[in-house]
Parts: sequence; C-alpha cells; structure tokens
Amino acid sequence: MNKYILFFFLIAVFATTVHAQKTIEPERVVGDWSGAIIAGGQELATVFHVVAKPDGALTATMDVPVQGAKGIPVQSVKLTQDSLYLEIQVIGGSYAGKITGIETISGQWKQGGQSFPLQLHKGMAAAPKRPQEPQRPYPYQEQEVTVENKAAGVTLAGTLTVPKNKGPHAAVILFTGSGAQDRDQTILGHKPFLVLADHLTRQGFAVLRLDDRGTGKSGGNFTTATTQDFTSDAQAAYNFLKSLKSINAKKIGLLGHSEGALVAAEVAARHSEVAFVVLMAGSAVPGTELLTAQNEAMLKAIGVPEAPLQKYLSLRQAQFKIAATETDVFKAAEQIRKLEQDVKASLSVQEQQQLALTPQSEQAIVAQLSSPWVRYFLSYDPAPTLQKLKMPVLAINGSKDLQVPASQNLPATERALKGGRNKSYTIKELPGLNHLFQTAKTGSPTEYGQIEETIAPVALETISTWMKGIVR
Repeated sequence: MNKYILFFFLIAVFATTVHAQKTIEPERVVGDWSGAIIAGGQELATVFHVVAKPDGALTATMDVPVQGAKGIPVQSVKLTQDSLYLEIQVIGGSYAGKITGIETISGQWKQGGQSFPLQLHKGMAAAPKRPQEPQRPYPYQEQEVTVENKAAGVTLAGTLTVPKNKGPHAAVILFTGSGAQDRDQTILGHKPFLVLADHLTRQGFAVLRLDDRGTGKSGGNFTTATTQDFTSDAQAAYNFLKSLKSINAKKIGLLGHSEGALVAAEVAARHSEVAFVVLMAGSAVPGTELLTAQNEAMLKAIGVPEAPLQKYLSLRQAQFKIAATETDVFKAAEQIRKLEQDVKASLSVQEQQQLALTPQSEQAIVAQLSSPWVRYFLSYDPAPTLQKLKMPVLAINGSKDLQVPASQNLPATERALKGGRNKSYTIKELPGLNHLFQTAKTGSPTEYGQIEETIAPVALETISTWMKGIVR
C-alpha cells in the first residue's frame, strides 16, 4: 500500500505566505540546502529551498524526499548575523543553524520535543542509487498499449513487454498497490514494477502493467475511485490480454501488490480459467483490522509507550468502525471528530506529541476517513473472495512488513484458501523483507527511499520460479 502508505499518522499541509524579518546578506542562504536528520541511527534526507522576494524578504519550502513530501511551507525564515532560523509550523518542526562556510550550515532540527543534528550543504542531494533499474536496450520487445474499460468509460495506458522468442506466450498482469500509481508503481525513487516486469519477461513471460485511472497517461478520475473501480479496470486489462494473438489465453496469471492483491483476487474469483494468482503483501482480514494492526506495528517500531499506544489504537479502531459502517458521510465525520477530541482531552501534552495528535492531524483523519476509497477499503473483507480461488495461488509477505503484517495476513490467507478447498496454494514468509520486498533493517516506511535495493532477488526468484512451475 504505497502510495504510499495507509498509516494514519498524518499531517495536513496548508498553503501560507512566509515573511522574514530583517536579514543580513540574504544571498548567503538563497538556494537549495540539503542534509540528513540523524535520528535513531537512521538518516532522513531533507532539503530546504530558500528564495528571496523582490523586497528582500526570504521565503522557503521543505522537502522530505523519502516520504514523498515536497513543498512543505516554512512559515518563518530569519537570518540574524551568522545564524539561520526556520519555523515549519504545519509539522511542528524548527531548524536553527550557524553558517559555518560559504556552502555549509551546522545546526539542530527540533520536533516533538526532541532535537537532532542537521548539517546542511549548498545544493541538491545526489540522486539515490537504484542499481536494479533496467537500462535499454532490453532483450525483449516493449510496446505502449491502451486498454478500454467501456463499462466505466475509461481508457487506460500501459506497457506490454513480450519475449523475443516465438509465441504465444504465458503472461501475467501486474496490479499496483494503494494510491495514485503509475505503471512502474514508482515510489520514493524506486520503480518496483519496472524491475519485476523486466525480470519476468527475461524469464519468458509477457507482462502487462498499467497506469492507474487518472494517473500517468490513463484517463478517468482517481480521487473518487474505490477498489471496486480498480477491479473493473483490471477486468478490462484481463480481457484485453486474452484477445492478443501473441498471448496464450490459457496461461494468463494475475499478480497484485498490497491493494493490487485484492484486485487480482477479485478478478480471478470471477474467471476460473485464470492460470494462477500471485499475492504480494496482500491482506486477508477486514480493512478495519488491517489498519489497526498497521498503526500498532508502526507506532511500536518508533517506541511509543504502551499506555498511550493502547489509547491511540482504541481511538482508531472506533473511528475505523464508524467510517466502515455509517452510511451518512457527514454524520460519520462528526462522530470521528468527537472521538478524536475526547481522546486528546484524556492525554497529557507529551502523549499528544508522541502520537502527533494535533489540530492538523484531526483535520487530516476526518478528511481521510471521509474519502470513498478509505470507507470502501475499511468495510471490505477479502476472505470470501479468497475462498473462491481454485487456481494455483502464491502468497508472499516480508517478515518485516509493517503495513500488511505477515503474522496477521499469511495465516488468514491460508485459512481462507483452505476453507475454499484450494488444493494448490503456496504460502511463504520471506525473512528480513519489508512491505516493498526490500531487504530492510526495521521495515519502517522511512527506510524505503534510503534502501538502494528495489526488490530483493529472493523475492524475484521466488515469484518467477513458482510461476514457471505452474505454466510449464
């Protein structure tokens, strides 16, 4: 669930105008400044863009590339003698640094009552290394395609890669995780579906991957779409691939990551002729249970104490249940807001800071739990669909996945498949891998962009070896 991330530890960003007080030599700080916040043994790359207005006042914005955050407004920029002060109110952060050279600033980042070293250097940080990303020319054919979902009035754009040897070929369709994803499922500088498609095509499979509706070159409206709508698009993709002469219609499989696994299962449940299904970090419990477990895993990973953690989880469980069951979105929003306010009143200021319960986060949670996609997702139970799958199924999760915890979802997947009397399924937990199937230290989403590896080779080999065994 990348896009990326269904973690309701959120901050609302508001547009603002920044005015600096009297400054000295503003040209010294105008430009891009990059560095890394050092916290808990990890580095969080950070970039400030400082601009001078015609009247000399300084403004700035902040980027946190690994979190996909860009243009965060800096409310106050002050240059006093040899020191730079930045206030980023929307995230409760501030920076104070001393200018130590023409291109260096040494200082401290403060947020949530804590202080962390942050050394800034003039210029943009170097682009992250992505050694697995394939480079053209490829040893296979690649073509742009369009898929018509006539029922929805949506035209989808994508890429079809086909081995050069004579067909018809076995094939697989890749379905992306949550959020507005392009065909490569680009996230934090990684292109996991490009890497996966390249690997599978080299192994002899034709691979179709598409931009989500309303994303990239695809038409349609993403903001109002639910998992049900993405399933409709996936159905159209399956019908398109079956119609191609270069494809063996009896050997088409479906592969989905995170939310895409739900989509793959839904399409396969409607078409018994689907050759196989691969579920990468797919959930098998109701959305309310998944998101509660996700919040718990992430907050425990950053060391939130047990007492405030349990209050927070109880709050979220109650809010998720309302969003999933209250049909009137306005009544749901009122109830969700009241719950948030009541729980905040029972917590100390320190506990509120630990859990990032702010007026901005209150607005964000109400907005998110009012969206059609979230309300549908929270009410959806994948188990009945999984019980309908009779074709071979491979379900894999990383042991360090904090977004779709393996300990919760792999056993639930197996129970559903076994309950449906599926006689050909494989369940695997891959040690040391996170939600994106990268080799990880903690599994936290904050690591995703820092890790050079896009998909661990063991995950690629597990998928392709199993697929080849099915269609041989």
